[in-house]
Amino acid sequence: MNLFMYNGLLWLTSPFVKAHLKSRMAEGKEDPNRFYERYGEPSRVRPEGQLVWIHAASVGEAVSVLPLIQALVARREDRFVLLTTGTVSSAKVMEERLPAGAFHQYVPIDTKEAVTSFLNYWRPQVAIWMESEIWPNLINQTSIRNIPMIMLNARMTSSSFNLWRKTGGLAKSLIKKFDYIHAQTDIAAERLEYLGAEKVETLGNLKFCSPPLPFRKEPFKVLKDATAGRKMWLAASTHKGEEAYIAAAHIDLRTKVRGLLTIIVPRHPDRGDEIMEKLDQAGFRVARRSRGDAIGPDTEIYLADTIGELGIFYRLVDVVFIGGSLVQKGGQNLLEAARLHCAIMHGPHMNNFEEIVQDMHQGQAAVQVKDGSDLITATYKLLTEIRIRTDLASNASQVVKSGEALLGHLVQEIETSMTGDSS
Repeated sequence: MNLFMYNGLLWLTSPFVKAHLKSRMAEGKEDPNRFYERYGEPSRVRPEGQLVWIHAASVGEAVSVLPLIQALVARREDRFVLLTTGTVSSAKVMEERLPAGAFHQYVPIDTKEAVTSFLNYWRPQVAIWMESEIWPNLINQTSIRNIPMIMLNARMTSSSFNLWRKTGGLAKSLIKKFDYIHAQTDIAAERLEYLGAEKVETLGNLKFCSPPLPFRKEPFKVLKDATAGRKMWLAASTHKGEEAYIAAAHIDLRTKVRGLLTIIVPRHPDRGDEIMEKLDQAGFRVARRSRGDAIGPDTEIYLADTIGELGIFYRLVDVVFIGGSLVQKGGQNLLEAARLHCAIMHGPHMNNFEEIVQDMHQGQAAVQVKDGSDLITATYKLLTEIRIRTDLASNASQVVKSGEALLGHLVQEIETSMTGDSS
């Protein structure tokens, strides 16, 4: 495959692309008020001065790059950061968390017309891709304009590597355009070099540099008071199929742990109605956060189907199960819980975070459970044995400190890439 063929396929499928985007908008997955941004049309004025453009796929990548954004805008008054993502949830989170001097736009769809419109308007001095976001037109058109390109926290799973190898010269022609790549692991670096990367460094994971998730003090205090004295555990970022495991665990554990409270935070809050219906049918006493239910003494399960509040719940509990891992969804990020001194469990399906899982297990900082029965056993042990719980949480805190030296090096690489800005 080459770029000509890629654009030919895009042209042939353009009616389907438009239909797909409209379908996503109907499902709430696209922002109707900013939909034109997906076609490269801006929704704000470009600030005068130096513009650093950073692209991150979704919430996890966007959150991981926040410390870098803060460092970049703090070093020059005339420097601004444009962050692009492709999801509504990431836009909402970034609206609250981006520092002064940084702002968000939706990434354009990867057609030549949309990308051209985007780049002609914003004219960034450097373009930074997070992790493994590879969009042929976005990369090619950026290179044509001689905008320095950097890939940070690059990862390359075996499945992605095999897919890109099959594209022949296209992958190599795109990867070679990056002036600098920072890879998460040696394996990722080797795969990227095979695909054509020329300057690759392996310096750790940028996600280790992220600050703790924010939280609002007043809602946290309300929940802290409502749950005082109770044993609790949290199932964070759960996906469809996992709530059944959590509910079954609660049924078993409530006979052994008096007054147990199970908190469920679904990865996609719009599944709240579906989850609530099943919990009601099973006879649980449930309080639901999205409708303002208070936690009472007899509440068994608290369904926290809201966006951007994991920081509250990681601070509220000591024991956490990370979702997307008992079903084949690739898992969710363990580091957010690790920063807030949680004892962490996860399932066997963590292929989206292989490197982080490896680091956590080497540091004896997380427990893997293979199925629902294993989840019950591990949760009971962590709820009832304080020494094991405390050691696991302390080890997790130590693991996340290991990447803090990386940030300064990456800032220097970015500034060096911009002509006349090596200070």
